[in-house]
Amino acid sequence: MAGRTTLLDRFEQPARAALARLTPDEAAVVERELAAWRRAGERATTALAELTDVARAVPERLYHDSARVLLRMHEIAGSGNYQSCLSSLPTVRACFDLGLVPDAGDRSEDAESGGFDGAPAELVVGRGHIAPSFYAERYVRGTFPFAPLTTLHRDGLTGVVHRDWGFRNTMRYSLGVGVAQAVSLAWDLRRRGLTRKVVCLAGDGELHEGVTFECLRFAHEAGLDNLILVVDSNVKGIEPLRAPVSREYLSHYLGRARDVDGQNSQAVATGLRDMLEASGGGALLCATRKEGHSFKPPADPAAPPPRASFATTSGRLLADFQEETGRPLAVFTGDMAARFGLAGAVPYENVGLAETLSLGLTLSLPDDTVKVVATDAMYYMDSLSMLTEATTSTRHLLVLAGRSWGAWGGAANAVNLLDQIMRTKVYEPVTAAEFRACAERQLADSATAHVLSMVDARFAEPGRDCSADVDGAEWITPGVDHAEPDCAVISFGYATVLVEEANRDLGLPHLHCAALRPDLAPALIERLRRCRSILSVEYNGVSGGFGEGLRARYLLPLTPHGVSGDIVNCVHDKQLSRHGMAPDQLAERLLALRENGAAASC
Repeated sequence: MAGRTTLLDRFEQPARAALARLTPDEAAVVERELAAWRRAGERATTALAELTDVARAVPERLYHDSARVLLRMHEIAGSGNYQSCLSSLPTVRACFDLGLVPDAGDRSEDAESGGFDGAPAELVVGRGHIAPSFYAERYVRGTFPFAPLTTLHRDGLTGVVHRDWGFRNTMRYSLGVGVAQAVSLAWDLRRRGLTRKVVCLAGDGELHEGVTFECLRFAHEAGLDNLILVVDSNVKGIEPLRAPVSREYLSHYLGRARDVDGQNSQAVATGLRDMLEASGGGALLCATRKEGHSFKPPADPAAPPPRASFATTSGRLLADFQEETGRPLAVFTGDMAARFGLAGAVPYENVGLAETLSLGLTLSLPDDTVKVVATDAMYYMDSLSMLTEATTSTRHLLVLAGRSWGAWGGAANAVNLLDQIMRTKVYEPVTAAEFRACAERQLADSATAHVLSMVDARFAEPGRDCSADVDGAEWITPGVDHAEPDCAVISFGYATVLVEEANRDLGLPHLHCAALRPDLAPALIERLRRCRSILSVEYNGVSGGFGEGLRARYLLPLTPHGVSGDIVNCVHDKQLSRHGMAPDQLAERLLALRENGAAASC
């Protein structure tokens, strides 16, 4: 436990920042809770116990229905997986009713039962992104204050399960890893000769993950009859699944399967209680409903329609590419057709969240077929071995690497990591013409897998189409093509858009690169070496990234600037300012670069 002051410090600032989005009654309760928090002593020994103390100090409940609390949390945040949380809410209520959710007290293990807090079984939340459902249910039950609920995804309350907030397990993200955690725990209990059961909450989309298949096979072969899998079965992952979850498959590996109405918490509780009391394990399939995946605030009818994110133009750009070249396409995606704008643009195959399969399906297709895998940082990280297999054995492989602002940065930055895979080149196009040029380059070099980092952000394209030299560099600032710059800024991909805005009134020489590892012309290298100072800007981890690569390869007087640590889940504008990438922050660095050299802007 970090201590009361640290926990209050975590929530107070983002809660106050949310006050403008709250109703008067909500704002008044938040103020009272924060005041009570400051008055509280050091009695609590866990974060959850401390939150319970604050909730009890201000017992008034603004809402008594956890579904309403969930909606308000996402309305205030403006983002999140609201529909997934709502779909699982009856199951979460059933877990509370059965005593499966630990209370706010200290967690101490009973050596005889292997369990904690007197719960009838161990609960592992494999569907990790439904953590807000638990917060909402704790709130209506009087053990969670309202103030932290206003900070979801905004530097306060995490949307994914974590031990600090009352869960048995912690997850970085929720893609089958929870099932592995549950199988690990069930195996350990059985190994120790204990009869205690493990209940794992999962989603039917999550069951597509390769690790889930491996876990269920192992559970069967190891004779783990103490595992109960509770499946939120709504026939959707991020998008509609190809087929419903196979009841027969689950019953084969887990011993039995039972169907219940997942919209009815009492029916779920009854079915789960029966499985806990009977011998053996099994699967409880909870039939639920789910609408869209991500929460979207209602649109302002008077406002102009929002600009589409660059990633969503991929489908149209692929269709244009196919028409212009006449090349056959085979497009595979893991539940991300909407994100890349594939539907209605090009035929595609949705493999659910089975990212390893999406790459595996490219391995034996005809050489002249352009194989397109549309994926995302969080997913291809799970299938690096198959990605290496594909890059070394498949021709004409084009990977659309969705670049979400919520999972990038630090030493393990996904763009930098992909660049290290054999026979791979990474690009980050920012115009339609640049996308086409990258795709056409793949036709000319079919043995190299071309990874196109597709940014999930809305922006106006730069003033130039940037397609003249996707392997080299292109001047963005007019009139400097043949000048001898005293200083310059070089940007990679999406950072070009940010730098162009920051540089609008300064007019510094600005060079854009689409390739993560560009091949600069000898004459350009000599011009850059004569610069007094150069600033490189990239929207990815600078360690081992674009700027460091330029400096090491070309011996330029260059200072890299970009994300220096791990990016935490929060809205895009906050990501930019957090890492010094907002245009006003970049403008200050560019001004210092012009006046004092790059060292003064670091």
